[in-house]
Amino acid sequence: MTMTADADAAEAARAPHEIVYRPEHPLDLLRTVGMLRRGRNDPTTVIDGGVIWRALRTPSGIATIALRASSGEVRATAWGPGAGDALDRVPRLCGADDDAEGFDPTRHPLIADAAHRHPGLRLTRTDEVFDALACAIIEQKVTGMQAFGAWRYLVTRYGERAPGPAPRPMHAAPPHSVWRTIPSWIWQRAGVEPPQSKTLVRAAQRGDSIERATRAAETGVDRDRVLTSLPGIGLWTSAETRIRALGDADAVSVGDYHLAHQVGYALTGTRTDDDGMLALLAPWAGHRQRVLRLIHASGVQEPRRGPRLAPEDHRAR
Repeated sequence: MTMTADADAAEAARAPHEIVYRPEHPLDLLRTVGMLRRGRNDPTTVIDGGVIWRALRTPSGIATIALRASSGEVRATAWGPGAGDALDRVPRLCGADDDAEGFDPTRHPLIADAAHRHPGLRLTRTDEVFDALACAIIEQKVTGMQAFGAWRYLVTRYGERAPGPAPRPMHAAPPHSVWRTIPSWIWQRAGVEPPQSKTLVRAAQRGDSIERATRAAETGVDRDRVLTSLPGIGLWTSAETRIRALGDADAVSVGDYHLAHQVGYALTGTRTDDDGMLALLAPWAGHRQRVLRLIHASGVQEPRRGPRLAPEDHRAR
């Protein structure tokens, strides 16, 4: 290839690719795709005004995508060698695969009101199974602040710098081949406890097979069976992975520190436990994650009864 051809190829890789996606349903882009951001300083997802930026890996390479909603359309612009693949994912990111058939919000007045006020709330799907699994493992048994800080530290250090004119530097999460090489002292510096780091490293050693088996599984039960077969991964981690990567409308994060309390308070006015939460959600079987998202969108929260859970710092041990 000549120098001129090399320059042309490099320029083509830098040039943005654009599409306009016109969803067949109302779409609240921020509530649908914005939920993927893990803290304000997430290196993989930036929300800047009305634009959502995502850095991701694709089979064709790294990409950055910017999504803007206007007048019933989503304008998507992507940069990098994976730009084409990234644009192919836009409909699923915007909830095109989200099927609400059979969902009856009128079973509870709060759900009915939230569904009426937020008709554009869809369930996003990233198709990034291992990224979602890695993120969920890091979030096990710690506060959001701790988990988001660890995610930011590790992805910025080991991920790949994303292309394009994002409002701040962004990085795509590392592939599983990199996660499994991170040394123990880096995990400690990031604030990730040994049980979580060992779980993630073990999962990374089987990264390809995990992705294939999870994608091939047809039901939530089957997906749970695949993911919980891995040491250190339980139903909470499996559900969190299913929610982000697969847009699973029925996934429930059983074992969450706050979720059962929030559901109980929203639907009955009193706290409940995991069993009580599952009983309350049972009438919406197949759409339980949708109900949870609507509860969150409703803004109804139990009054705080005491101080926030204080984060522990184990890095000096």
